[in-house]
Amino acid sequence: MARQSSFLTPLPSVLVTSAMFPTNPLDLHEIRSRIARSFGLKDLATCARVSQDWNDSFTPPLYSSVVLSTQGPSIESIERHKHLIQHLEVQSWAYGKLSSTSARDKLICNIMDNSTLAILNLTSNSIGPDRAAALFEALKTNSTLTTLELGHNSIGDNGAVALSEALKTNSTLTTLDLGHNSIRDNGAVALSEALKTNSALTTFNLGGNWIGDNGAVALSEALKTNSTLTTLDLSDNSIGNNGAQALSEALETNSALTTLKLFENSIGPNGAVALSKSLKTNSTLTTLELGGNSFGDNEAVALSEALKTNSTLTTLILWGISTEEDNSDEDNSIGNYGVIALSEALKTNSTLTTLDLFDNSIGNNGAQALSEALKTNSALTTLNLGINLIGDNGVVALSEALKTNSTLTTLRLQRNSIGPDGAAALSEALKTNSTLTTLELGGNSIGPNGAEALSAALKTNSTLTTLNLGGNSIGPNGAEALSGALKTNSTLTTLYLGYNWMENNGAQALSEALETNSTLTTLDLGHNSIGENGAVALSEALKINSTLTTLDLEHNSFGDNGAVALFKSLKTNSTLTTLELKYTWMGNNGAQALSEALETNLALTTLNLGINLIGVVALSEALKINSTLTTLTLWGISTEEDNSDENNLIGDYGVVALSEALKTNSTLTTLELGYNSIGDNGAVALSEALKTNSTLTTLDLFDKSIGNNGAQALSEALKTNSALTTLNLGINLIGDNGVVALSEALKTNSTLTTLRLQRNSIGPDGAAALSEALKTNSTLTTLELGGNSIGPNGAEALSDALKTNLTLTTLELGYNWMGNNGAEALSGALETNSALTTLNLGNNFIGDNGAVALFKALKTNSTLITLDLVGNLIGANEVAVLSEIRKTNSTLTIMGVVFY
Repeated sequence: MARQSSFLTPLPSVLVTSAMFPTNPLDLHEIRSRIARSFGLKDLATCARVSQDWNDSFTPPLYSSVVLSTQGPSIESIERHKHLIQHLEVQSWAYGKLSSTSARDKLICNIMDNSTLAILNLTSNSIGPDRAAALFEALKTNSTLTTLELGHNSIGDNGAVALSEALKTNSTLTTLDLGHNSIRDNGAVALSEALKTNSALTTFNLGGNWIGDNGAVALSEALKTNSTLTTLDLSDNSIGNNGAQALSEALETNSALTTLKLFENSIGPNGAVALSKSLKTNSTLTTLELGGNSFGDNEAVALSEALKTNSTLTTLILWGISTEEDNSDEDNSIGNYGVIALSEALKTNSTLTTLDLFDNSIGNNGAQALSEALKTNSALTTLNLGINLIGDNGVVALSEALKTNSTLTTLRLQRNSIGPDGAAALSEALKTNSTLTTLELGGNSIGPNGAEALSAALKTNSTLTTLNLGGNSIGPNGAEALSGALKTNSTLTTLYLGYNWMENNGAQALSEALETNSTLTTLDLGHNSIGENGAVALSEALKINSTLTTLDLEHNSFGDNGAVALFKSLKTNSTLTTLELKYTWMGNNGAQALSEALETNLALTTLNLGINLIGVVALSEALKINSTLTTLTLWGISTEEDNSDENNLIGDYGVVALSEALKTNSTLTTLELGYNSIGDNGAVALSEALKTNSTLTTLDLFDKSIGNNGAQALSEALKTNSALTTLNLGINLIGDNGVVALSEALKTNSTLTTLRLQRNSIGPDGAAALSEALKTNSTLTTLELGGNSIGPNGAEALSDALKTNLTLTTLELGYNWMGNNGAEALSGALETNSALTTLNLGNNFIGDNGAVALFKALKTNSTLITLDLVGNLIGANEVAVLSEIRKTNSTLTIMGVVFY
């Protein structure tokens, strides 16, 4: 009862507080209810055990919102208190608590039968069409559910048809998420019929499906009569011009829809013109997202004409979709001409507040046109012009506008070839501008002169809170100038200065500012060539500073002495929560100083010490006492080119020390130990800790030294551990015997969702063992086996498991020598499997016969989204066949095949 009395002792003083009870005395039930409303779940659970009377008061809020997970309430308690549950989230890895999928479905349906459930989240639960149908039967009679989240469940057209029947009678559901469910046009047609009569649904997410033009046309017909739907997400659905034209017709008469998301479709000129026409008459739409389509200048001109008369649209998204690898502008073709047209519209439009033109082809002339618009526009608050071609002249023009504009709060200009002249112009604008709060200039070339100019503005500016100057070569002189500004500036909270070659002098200057600055909370100084003297200066600042919460110093070289100084400051600093120190050449002395700091520090939650030279014995002792650290990264620095272990100082002895700490530590959730040569002995030690530890959820042992014995020890731990969800054992020496042991654990383990075993010398016997485990395991969603040698026999074994497994969504099998026979076996599984969304078969010597089998399976498979066939031997005829398949399955991404 010691724990209970600790809650009860303060009560008398609370009960007589006049502020809480200003009028008549309250009865005990009301007193307990008021106390319950102020408690967290842990305290509620404790108080509920005091007595039956206390249970009556404290149990309802305890079960109001429930997450069915490995760490949550028991199935029995959920069944017993289901009448209290208002919000239920079911996590896929919690299913080990249930004897079967039917038991899982029965539990959910039973809870839906109660009279209080309002929100049900079943995202990524591998429900499939058949089980979805059973769920939707319950929805027909349920009268309390308002939100149903079913994203990533592969319910397909059949599930959508069943749901549509329920929506025709259901009168309470207002929010429905069906994103990424393999729903095609038939499913969309059925759902559209329901929307014609349903009068409750207000938010509907169909993003990431395959409804195409036919599905969009059907939904458009429903929108013509539906008067309640306000938000519709149709992003990434292979909708082309015909679908967009149908939607535009609906928008001309629909008076309810306020948000329409159509990004990442295939809408071209005709579709854009049609949508623009509808905006001229529509009076309700406020948000239109069209990024990632094929819009050019002409489409921008059409939209601009609509904006001249439209008086409701507040957000217009038109970002491009080029990538770092593909620098072509075919999908990001809005240039100066299109932006000039949009600018003309902005001169008279009085409602648009957000305009996103990120990653297009806007140059100086376009920026000048926008500048003229901003001088008179009084509505726009956010303008994203990142990754364009604006340059100094364009920024000079925009800066002139900022001197008089009084509404813009966010301006993004990253990677626009802006130099010191552009920065100087912005500085002059910031001296008088009183509304801009966020300015992003990362990836330009403003240099020290540009930084000096901006610093002058920061001394008087009183509104800017976030400034990104990363990758601008400002050097120590630029840092010194910024330091002067920070000494007097009282509004900036976030400053990004990474990749700027500031060196010690720059760090020392900034440290002086931190001693007096009282507003900055986030400072990024990574990749700046800061040495020992710079780190010492920063440590002195941290002893005084009481506002900084995040400090990034990764990829600097201040070594042990600099680290010792920094960690001494942590003994008194009470605000820093995140410290990034990866690759700073810290050694054992630094680790010793850190351990001493962690014994008393009560603020730090995230610490990255990866790629250093440290030992961990002292650090482990600190972890036995520390009660705040949740994430610890200790990656070694071994590389593919350098196989020596001289810099991986943790080893098995260090891991033994860490393991002892994990037996008592109750806050650490993530531990990353990759490339540290911990060996079998280290794995055995960690396994012992995992048998009792109940908080660690992610363990990274990506290494080159763990073999069969280590895997067997980890297997024993996994049989009883109920917290770990992610285990990375990639690039080790586990082999078949080790995998056989791990497979035995997977048969009973009910929490692990991700297992990485790439490059572990696993052959067909290991694959067969994993196959047996997958037939019964119901929590694993990701399995990585790339770079092994499972061959065709191993592929055949895994295929057998995939025919019945309902939870695995990602399977990596690249570089496994499986050939045509292996591909043919997997194709048989794909014909019936309804869970797998990502399959990597790259570099497996798959030829024409294997490709034919796989392509045959793709004709019926409705869940696979990504198929990697890179580096195989597929001929032109088979590519032609696959090209035909893609016409009916336009959301499937196939890598490694060139289509002509």
